[in-house]
Amino acid sequence: MQELPLNRAFTLIEPGPVTLVTTHDGQRDNVMTITWTMVMDFTPRFAITTGPWNHSWTALCQTRECVIAIPTLDMIDRVIGIGTCSGAEVDKFERFGLQSLAARHVRAPLIRDCLANVECRVVDIIEPHGIVVLDGLAAWIDGNRGEKRTLHAVGDGTFIVDGERLDRRQAMRSKLPDGV
Repeated sequence: MQELPLNRAFTLIEPGPVTLVTTHDGQRDNVMTITWTMVMDFTPRFAITTGPWNHSWTALCQTRECVIAIPTLDMIDRVIGIGTCSGAEVDKFERFGLQSLAARHVRAPLIRDCLANVECRVVDIIEPHGIVVLDGLAAWIDGNRGEKRTLHAVGDGTFIVDGERLDRRQAMRSKLPDGV
């Protein structure tokens, strides 16, 4: 084995798909790209990492709600574009041609262009680490969408794309909680 610099170890542990997180600050919608999203347990509880450097941070802290949207491979250039400009300076929905849909439980919009959306309420903010803990309130998926492969950020400007889905549910039946 070859030694990897410790400050690059994060590139070995990929947390989950790249997500787009929408907010509404009382004036307008905004969206940010988040590459650190995780599922907590077998419940609809999630965590994202961001911080005060991100324009959406204030809306997250004040409104305590958002939508996690799951983009797919065909959206990679928009996902990168969204993540490399500020909602303080540009209307990202307009610039990147995103179709917003009204959510049922939160003011932040769903993104029609994405494979799936999860409406969320903020239940905890761990400020020293920029961790925002979210409870899912409703989930939406577009089963008719042609492209379903999601993106995973390695952290060094490269991405991994989901590939073939392997079904091992039968082998794991006795190991999973009911309903999973």
